[in-house]
Amino acid sequence: MTSATGQGMSRPSLLDDPALAATLLGEGLPPEAERHLQQAGLSYHLDDIAETHLKEAQALAPDHAAVLIGLYRFYFYKGRLSDALDIAKICLTKAARDNKLPGDWRDTKASDAIFDGYDAMLPRFFLFTLKGYAYLQMRLGNIYEGEAAIMKLLELDPSDKIGAKVLLDVILRLEMDDER
Repeated sequence: MTSATGQGMSRPSLLDDPALAATLLGEGLPPEAERHLQQAGLSYHLDDIAETHLKEAQALAPDHAAVLIGLYRFYFYKGRLSDALDIAKICLTKAARDNKLPGDWRDTKASDAIFDGYDAMLPRFFLFTLKGYAYLQMRLGNIYEGEAAIMKLLELDPSDKIGAKVLLDVILRLEMDDER
């Protein structure tokens, strides 16, 4: 992972792991939606055109991980963090549903899924999504919400395979700065 510009935090995407991305993204995507995603990538530098392609892909496959992740990444890297957070929330709902987890991430327990298994793709999608959600909340100034999501991540993934402690360290540094 790379550092977020000027933030000293690792920058989580919804899927940092290419193997996980390939597994989640390839299945069931309509060819026309895939074409729109490809066109969005090719026209990334033309914001309106790229976003139009992403929205077309979303219209064709509104609940497909590839489309949602494409939108998330587009908004994130374009600095449209509120829009990225909206997509992260949709992804959290999808990840919870796909994993048969409670609708509210706060109610998820470590025993609800195989969160510590590296090969358990759907639970890892949930964790990566929650990490992105936490990061965006922090960047948007919602520190308490971000911290709550980080603490849930550490509860679900105590060995910290996805790197939530990096985000917690940032919060701890912020708190130390506030005490000065």
